[in-house]
Amino acid sequence: MKFIDSAKITVHAGDGGKGSVSFRREKYVPKGGPDGGDGGRGGHVYLRANRQLATLLDFKYKKSYIADRGVHGMGARKTGRDGGDIVVGVPCGTVVRNAETGEVMCDMIEDGQEVMIAKGGRGGWGNQHFATSTHQAPRFAQPGEKGEVFELDMELKLMADVGLVGFPNAGKSTLISVLSSARPKIADYPFTTLVPNLGIVGYDDYKSFVMADIPGIIEGAAEGRGLGIQFLRHIERTKILVLMVASDSEDIAKEYATLLSELEKFHPSMLLKPRIAVITKMDIAPEDFTVPELEPGVFVYKISSVAGHGLKALKDELWKQVSLRNQLPMEDAGS
Repeated sequence: MKFIDSAKITVHAGDGGKGSVSFRREKYVPKGGPDGGDGGRGGHVYLRANRQLATLLDFKYKKSYIADRGVHGMGARKTGRDGGDIVVGVPCGTVVRNAETGEVMCDMIEDGQEVMIAKGGRGGWGNQHFATSTHQAPRFAQPGEKGEVFELDMELKLMADVGLVGFPNAGKSTLISVLSSARPKIADYPFTTLVPNLGIVGYDDYKSFVMADIPGIIEGAAEGRGLGIQFLRHIERTKILVLMVASDSEDIAKEYATLLSELEKFHPSMLLKPRIAVITKMDIAPEDFTVPELEPGVFVYKISSVAGHGLKALKDELWKQVSLRNQLPMEDAGS
């Protein structure tokens, strides 16, 4: 399935039905009063988060969603039927903005979360409502109100507990393929990963957490170089960042510092997240390999995804950190 993480659509709630102009006409009642019924309400447009959806691909093909209009009122005080509502499914993690103002209208986080994004117009009143002692035969009724219309910008930010960050070929895809059921493309050349990958990492006693691997970051990513900037938003929601540097890097400390710098340029709040440093490809490291000073207070793990070295200790630490963050309120868990 093609991964699409942004889309623009138009939603149009239904217009309200017109009120009816009608008069009671029965035998022996030659001058019956007004009995025009009200128009029905226009249909609403709802968005509903669905964890079974993983991309905004559908919105590249269908860009307009229109709810039914309300049925017009009828005589004998009969109210028109309300227009049918429509529900549009979106992936969990979708941020929806008003395309005209840029205002965030909703953030669809929880599976099953439902938001009315466009309200249907109210049905117009029939002429029965306008009769008075001095005007007993009104020959007018209200038109229905217009339904709300919005152009929406939708942006998908994947929901994951752990985000993997590193230069191309740092071993992110290999790690996620070993720890989870994800099967990303892996090869020995830059930018093998072209789209974000999600993997569920199993832990003891049926516990699990979600890990995200994004395309490699290079220096200048925050200004648009490489592919990473297109996908950095997918780790904005993660609880923990894993900064990965390969043991065969020409300058491990500089590469690590560059990752921190690019994260900060993208958004300063990224550096408020707890992070772990991981040195990968230890199976090819020389015997006298030593890890340079990276950052005070940050855990450093040396692993080999291919040989399986250090993976249990890393997984234990990730589960510990995820568990700690899960105990915090949602607004604090990702910072």
